[in-house]
Amino acid sequence: MRVIVTGGAGFIGSALVRYLVLEKGYDVLTIDALTYAGCEASLKEVEGKSTHQFLHANICDRAAMDAAITGFRPDRIMHLAAESHVDRSITGAADFIQTNVVGSFTLLEAARAYWNGLEGEAKAAFRFLHVSTDEVYGSLGDEGLFEETTPYDPSSPYSASKAASDHLAKAWQRTYGLPVVVSNCSNNYGPYHFPEKLIPLTILNALAGRPLPVYGKGENIRDWLYVDDHARALDIIIERGEPGETYNVGGRNERKNIDVVLRICAVLDALVPTDSPRANLIEYVTDRPGHDARYAIDATRLENELGWKAQENFDSGIEKTVRWYLDNEWWWQPLREQYDGQRLGLDKTAKVPA
Repeated sequence: MRVIVTGGAGFIGSALVRYLVLEKGYDVLTIDALTYAGCEASLKEVEGKSTHQFLHANICDRAAMDAAITGFRPDRIMHLAAESHVDRSITGAADFIQTNVVGSFTLLEAARAYWNGLEGEAKAAFRFLHVSTDEVYGSLGDEGLFEETTPYDPSSPYSASKAASDHLAKAWQRTYGLPVVVSNCSNNYGPYHFPEKLIPLTILNALAGRPLPVYGKGENIRDWLYVDDHARALDIIIERGEPGETYNVGGRNERKNIDVVLRICAVLDALVPTDSPRANLIEYVTDRPGHDARYAIDATRLENELGWKAQENFDSGIEKTVRWYLDNEWWWQPLREQYDGQRLGLDKTAKVPA
């Protein structure tokens, strides 16, 4: 099996690459532009493997995509490359439109040209997986779950750009017959998570004794999915999913943001005790614009039709995650030094919440 993974040096992408190369034994070409959240160090475990290649290229570059696809001749393309940070999209939406919308269009067109040139069994077996987010569905109330049929209602430039790319992917299947499958996932966490995001930022700030800013009252709810569970799900979706269909991936682990932060503090206090509980570092700060109240995924279709189950619950996954950060300072310390724990793309004079 030959697989192209775009965005493969990112958080979810690198987890997928490691899984495909090390667990499945596939030949993988990783394509990544190495923008702020792309990190080649996340691919250290597959470095030097004969079944892995890395290409530094941007999905907006049609010539580069054509050359990569025709040269590698993949059986599957798994498209994860995206700008993926809500706060950064608020202060700089243009990059999100360019990468998430124009880049996805460019990649779909390159894939279509390649697929049209295939014949027989190779053409019938080819698949394109477009990986997206639950944020395209907008904000939930206190009850209910996002289902595959939930209407799109994006709130931020980031989620709007991902919604647009989802529609493009579906349209390329309906109009041109390109065998596209779409997945929408809940919030991921785990090893190699870029350290400006909520969970790794909380871990590293808490270790350093820095404040742990939390938006509003910390009441916003997210459904948390361990990244290795997501990687397995993506492989199953592209293997067994029906072209033109959407599959939601969720961990069934809803937590308020404040409860996530408190749990991290408790795990760290147990593993690396200090004189004062780390929960004392929590600071509540002004909420961000368009902050959706609640996300929660109904993964029933994926579980029942394709046979996937999450292996980690939140407590087991968060302990694994904390332990990984304690053991892998070599990976995160250089990234922290680039921005001193502050979220990129924001006013450097502003206090940046978790």
